[in-house]
Amino acid sequence: MPDSHAFLTNLALVLCVAAVTTFLFQRIRQPVVFGYLVAGMIVGPHVPIPIVVDEGMVKTLSELGVVLLMFGLGLDFSLRKLAQVGPTSGLVALIDSSAMMFFGYLLGRLLGWTTIESVYAGAIVAISSTTIIVKAFSEQEVSGRFTRIVFGILIIEDLIAILLIATLTTISSGGELSAGDLALTAGRLGLFLAGLVGVGLLFVPRLVRAVVRLDRPETTLVVSLGLCFAAAWLAVSFGYSVALGAFIAGSLVAESGEAKVVEHAVAGVRDMFGAIFFVSVGMMIDPRLIAEHWVAVTAFTLVVMAGKLLAVSMGAFVTGYDVRTSVQAGMSLTQIGEFAFIIAAVGLATGATRDFLYPVAVAVSAITTLTTPLFIRASDRVAAFVDRYLPRPLQTFVGLYGSWIEHLRQSPGEPDTRLLVRRQVRWLLLDGGLLALLVIGTAVERAHIARQLIALTGLAESVAAVAVIAGAVAIGIPLVVGIIRVSRALGLLLATRALPRGDERRLDYAAAPRRVLVATLQLAIVALVGLPLVAITEPFLPLGRGPVLLGLVLVWLIVAFWRSTADLHHHTRAGAEIILTALAKQLAPADQPLVNPTALGLVAASGNGLQRVHQLLPGLGDPVAVRVGAGSAAAGRTLGDLQLRAHTGAVVLAITRGDTEVLLPVGTEVLAADDVVALAGTTEAIESARRLLEVGA
Repeated sequence: MPDSHAFLTNLALVLCVAAVTTFLFQRIRQPVVFGYLVAGMIVGPHVPIPIVVDEGMVKTLSELGVVLLMFGLGLDFSLRKLAQVGPTSGLVALIDSSAMMFFGYLLGRLLGWTTIESVYAGAIVAISSTTIIVKAFSEQEVSGRFTRIVFGILIIEDLIAILLIATLTTISSGGELSAGDLALTAGRLGLFLAGLVGVGLLFVPRLVRAVVRLDRPETTLVVSLGLCFAAAWLAVSFGYSVALGAFIAGSLVAESGEAKVVEHAVAGVRDMFGAIFFVSVGMMIDPRLIAEHWVAVTAFTLVVMAGKLLAVSMGAFVTGYDVRTSVQAGMSLTQIGEFAFIIAAVGLATGATRDFLYPVAVAVSAITTLTTPLFIRASDRVAAFVDRYLPRPLQTFVGLYGSWIEHLRQSPGEPDTRLLVRRQVRWLLLDGGLLALLVIGTAVERAHIARQLIALTGLAESVAAVAVIAGAVAIGIPLVVGIIRVSRALGLLLATRALPRGDERRLDYAAAPRRVLVATLQLAIVALVGLPLVAITEPFLPLGRGPVLLGLVLVWLIVAFWRSTADLHHHTRAGAEIILTALAKQLAPADQPLVNPTALGLVAASGNGLQRVHQLLPGLGDPVAVRVGAGSAAAGRTLGDLQLRAHTGAVVLAITRGDTEVLLPVGTEVLAADDVVALAGTTEAIESARRLLEVGA
């Protein structure tokens, strides 16, 4: 009975204090999570307030909160969603997580932390917060194209976080690992996941559908929670985190197609224990430690904001989104949240990290949570600023790149081409995997290999050590060269699908845009392979070796890309002249002579009218002529004021106004009623621009 009374007392204190703080935070329009954290500080041992609860008891209850939170995230994840978001959001999430893991690890080492603490730091800042994003979008009533890619990225990052937790839990024993141990660890994890998912897919979806058909919410709740905790228990039994098992249970339930029903049934229980989890996080916040490590808090906050903004924006643009959408997505994901707490707790519980890392993670999460709504509100203005001040060659490139990627997605490609693409992807994965194994294996087994070499050859110890490194470098160089060459070949295959060569007997008018697309795709592919490689291998190398090599390769590719954009700008200007001639032919009276007869001959050779110019100039997409409406709000305003490219993604190739013709107009060009504007870009971008010009804002 005394134990029961103590449990009741602790639970009442936690929930009552949390109720007061969350009510106050809602009244001042701040995230509810902050209320839970403050409640934890009030009832915790580090703040001199005479309300203290049993930390061990609350921690036990918080484990239930972790299980239910991960189960809820799993309900939002399914194999169908993975297939839908994988080709685009998956690539962005991989770039973002890899880049942030490296930045976090590098910053931890620069601050003097141990290797394993720095690895945890990288994992903590790698994952954005689904909870915070959903809350911020809901409170600000945010919608639009960029929200789809944001939620897609979050789905993939949740999966990456679960794998990180499972891996870190396994390797945080503190002992020395050999290459064989690492391989065994990865193999065990793979077998566990394959077994749990494989068996679960056979039984769980059928069971859930049968239970839901009973139409008894109580039964649905009990069965769902039973599956959740059973999977969590299995994960713990095999030495993994409860979060892994709960997440898989949620994803298996989601495969039944009844995720909404189950989510509604478990929502109340999940929210209550989730609140206790966040209160337990607040109990571990030590203001003294945060003040002592304020440099780390500030540095990691800046890294999260700047790193995620850059990584997500660049990744989204490379996958075919316009500048505005890419920047908005990047600015929406500049925070860390619940996974940061869970990963930090794993490090603390296993003894892999010291006690300062947890409050540092919480402080960074709190600051970035506060700034997230501000970033979301400012994202539109920042995107317009970035678009306006891009160099002219880049402005031309970003306006056309989206249409190339759209054509690439819509082009089925020849069977032989698809086969070649798959083959090149396999070579990339093989070279990257072998390079990672080479680096990790050499780092872990270097001393053992050197001893074997000494025994066989009688070399001096120092000479043997150098020989091992030299041998690894000699093996690694062909793999690095192979990645660069295969990325070039893959980029060329994809670019040729988007911008076909056409008849070999005629001049290749798509050569200039194809060169830019090849350079862009090669740069993106090398970054996509290189960033995860650096993130995985950096803990095994002397600080900075991997990033320096990757940086040199990327700089070389960026120089090649920049040179090709200058050729694209000249190509686009020449194409705009042909488009103007086509417009003049469509708009001029039959007896009026036309200017630029050379360009007219080219238009006639490809067919009559603007609608067939794309056959002659495939790199300009499918140019569309739009007339500025007489009552349009766009009339009398400059292109800079309209921010046409920033808001729609379409690029203005030319404007014809009576006898006046404007090629590649700048932002100071004033539109007038009845102007005919030639636009290029994706189908969605051109439609948005058409509405803006014909009707106006």
